[in-house]
This record gives sequence, C-alpha cells and structure tokens, in this order.
Amino acid sequence: MGSSLFAGISGLASSGKQLDVIANNIANVNTVGFRSGKIHFGDILSQSITGGSAAGMQVGRGVEVSGITTQFTPGSFETTGNATDLAIDGSGFFIVTDADGGKYYTRAGAFNLDNEGYLVDINSFKVQGYNISGSDPDTVSNISLSGVQSEPSATTEISIGANLDSATIAGETFNASQTVYDSLGAIHSLKLTFQKTEGDGYWGFQSYLDNVAAAPGDQTYSGLKFDTNGVLDKVYSASNVTTRGVDSGTGNVTVTTINREGQLYQDGVVTLTSVAVGASWTIASPQYTNAAVTRVSGTELTIDLDGAGGADITLTLDAGPWSTDDTIICTIDQTEGDPADVNLTMPTITGATIGDAGDVSWDLYGTTAEVVTGYASTSVIRTLVHDGYSSGSLKSISVVADGTISGFFTNGQTSDIAQIVLADFANTTGLKRMGKNLFSPTVESGSAVPNKPGSAGMGEISPNSLEMSNTDIATEFINMITAQRAYQASAKIVTVTDQMMAELMNIKR
Repeated sequence: MGSSLFAGISGLASSGKQLDVIANNIANVNTVGFRSGKIHFGDILSQSITGGSAAGMQVGRGVEVSGITTQFTPGSFETTGNATDLAIDGSGFFIVTDADGGKYYTRAGAFNLDNEGYLVDINSFKVQGYNISGSDPDTVSNISLSGVQSEPSATTEISIGANLDSATIAGETFNASQTVYDSLGAIHSLKLTFQKTEGDGYWGFQSYLDNVAAAPGDQTYSGLKFDTNGVLDKVYSASNVTTRGVDSGTGNVTVTTINREGQLYQDGVVTLTSVAVGASWTIASPQYTNAAVTRVSGTELTIDLDGAGGADITLTLDAGPWSTDDTIICTIDQTEGDPADVNLTMPTITGATIGDAGDVSWDLYGTTAEVVTGYASTSVIRTLVHDGYSSGSLKSISVVADGTISGFFTNGQTSDIAQIVLADFANTTGLKRMGKNLFSPTVESGSAVPNKPGSAGMGEISPNSLEMSNTDIATEFINMITAQRAYQASAKIVTVTDQMMAELMNIKR
C-alpha cells in the first residue's frame, strides 16, 4: 500500500514538471525563433510481489521525467519592413559570437547594425559570415559594414541618342554634353559639338573635355553622313591634306594645320591665288563652293570651307616673296567608312586618368548604341549614356536567398558586401539551451557544420522576415488539460491511500 502513495507522489511531481514545460512554451508564444519543449515520461519499475523475476508479477512504482526535448519544427514567418530581419527557410542556425569570441547558434534573425557597423542580434552578439568586400573574403568572421564604399570607376564608353536637323544652315552647331568621371571619381564634362557642313547630310563633330578640344587626329572619325531617309550611312575623316605653293621667288607653304577635321567632308582641291604682292588672296574650289580665305597676319592664312565663319585649315607661309598670281593648292583626301564606334582620345588630366588608356569610346553603331538620326526636325538630345561613376557611401542594403548582403550606394551602384553563413548539426535535439534564443553544441549534438545558405542541405534566407515561435497554442491547451487531470488523479491516489491507511489504523480499536 505504501507503494501507491509514492507512485501518486511521483505523478504529482511529473505532472507539475509537465505544466512547467507547457507554461514555458505558452509564455514564449511570441518569442522570435523560439523552439518549444516537449516532456517525456518513463515508468519506474522496482518491485516484484513474488520476490522473483516473473514478468507477470511486476508492480510499477510510479512515473519519472525521462527527458525534455526541444522541438525544431519550423515556425511561421512574419513579414517586416527591416532589411536586416532574416528568417531561415529550412534547416540551419545563424552563427553569432559574444564579446569573448564564444560561438552560439540561433534561429532568431532579428538583426541590426550596431554603432561600429557590425551586424548583431538583440543580445549584441556579432553575426558570422564572409566579408566579400574585405581584405579576407574567404574567412568566416564578424560581418562588418563599417567603412564600406563603392570605389570610383573611370568612364570608358559613352553613347548619345540625338537628332541633328537636316535643315540646319551650314556652319551652325549643336552641342551634346554629359558628365563623365576620371579614375579618382572626379566629375568632368565631355562635349561633342556637331557642325553642319556644306554637303547634304554631312555633320562634322569635335570632342571636348572640360572645354579643351581633342587634338587633331585624336578622333578615329570626325564626321557623320546621313542618307536621304535621315539614317546614319557613313562615318568619315580627313585622312590627309597636302599643300603646294608656287611663287615667283622661294616662297612655299611650310605648315598646314587642320583645325576642324569634320568640315573636310569630301575629297577636293582648294586653290588660292595671290591678287596683290604680300596682300590678299582669292580662293576657288569646285567641291567646297562656299570656301573663303582670310589673311590673319603677314604669314598666316585661314580657310573657311563652308563660308560660315571659322578657321577650318590654317596655312603658314614663309617669307616669300609672294607676288600677284602666285598660287597655293590644297589637296584634301577624305575617307568614308561604314558606321562604326569612334575612339575619342581625351586631353591629359592631372593626377588621374580617364577612359581606357586615355581613349573614351563613343558607342555609335550596333545593338547597344543609342541612335543618332538626321531628320528634318529640331535638333534634340534624346538620351545620354555613359559608364563610370564617382565613389559612393553605403545608403541601404538588401539580402537574397543565398545570404548575400548587397549594398546600394549613393553613386547609384550596387555591389555584394558580405554573405551570411549558417551551421547545422548531426543531432539538433542534442543542443543545449543557453537562454536568449541561443543554443550551444554538446557531445550529443555533434560539432557545428558551417555552409552557405541554400547549399549542402542548408535552408535559404528569407529577407525582411522573422521566424516566429513554433509553439502551437491549441496543442499546449490540450496538454495543459491532460496535465491538470493527471495531477488531480495523482492527488486522488494519495488521498485514497491515506484513507485506506487510516482505516487500517482503526482496526486496533
């Protein structure tokens, strides 16, 4: 009879422990990443009424708690507006370290950036992963976003979408300017000045960097030719200009300078004739019908091929003497080719570089090029495109399924900064609870096996989400009812046993 009393007491104790577990589960129903506990009971068998080992004659002596295991079934996800709130969709744990370097494992992904730029959990423990933009991108360490910047990139290519009005008067210009960057991220202005030539459909162009013109010959082409439908048909350049002077003495043309190559839009011969000793000249050209000549000084002549003003070719004369009817003949060789990209050699920048070894490519023709047309409508810029950018500071971050943290910078660039690492165990139920949603490995759990999210059986990262507690309220209420009934029944056993023992004591009366 005494055994029933102790069996009842063990039932009271065990049911009380079960209620402790249930209470803890319910109390943590809103705890992020919480894993509920489940209690397990075992019977106590230590008595045989025959004193032997007959299986049919054994009497139990009550119940004991044989174990409390952690349930690692997934919890539901709650969507948040915080980019650093992360949930694991599948197996694995986040790895965090305390101030002493001790490692812990958690499913609670409520992370944020501390005042030093480290990604930390609510306990200020540092999240572990790869710092892709750091000096040691292959080593698992504290994820730090401190001082992360987007390095500048020099402009190497531009493209322009524009229309050049075919009705433009020869000599008039149209500018297309855009921002470009050097190797230090400094801003510069790259301008293309288009000038209408005397020829139908021909436009010359000249490149400028910060209003400094590219030197003659620093453009692979110097002009565009449009067909009668306004479609880019050819690119051209002046491959050569030769001069020959004939005078009554020893005079000659010693220097020829092409000032605006784009105005030399076709092959031609320009003849200059002296009309007075050491004075004015006349000009004739069957190809460049509006050509004009101006004497700038005693030894210098400028030729304006379209007659709209400006020096297209400069001739430097020697002392002469030059007499009436002496001639200078300029022969222009112009080369045309199918539309192609244009290399623009930029003027030198102090302390930095721009382009690819100083050359900026104008993406003029091809599937990636912006279209330049020559329709009879107002000249207009439709699009300006360039690569290159200045340095930028981190503005915001985002996280993708494989745990990669990407940064969006103030210069408009996006790049990968870090990658979160997860860990898993051979036996997760062997992990030890450390409080604050943290677990620690034990001999039973085995060592942590780290891997990238989405690989080697690891779950993927769900950004802007938190995994909630896996406590099932309905199940816990049912368990609470059964625990209550078991406790009441065990108490009744004690009461009845006490009454029977009291009745036994009354026999002697």
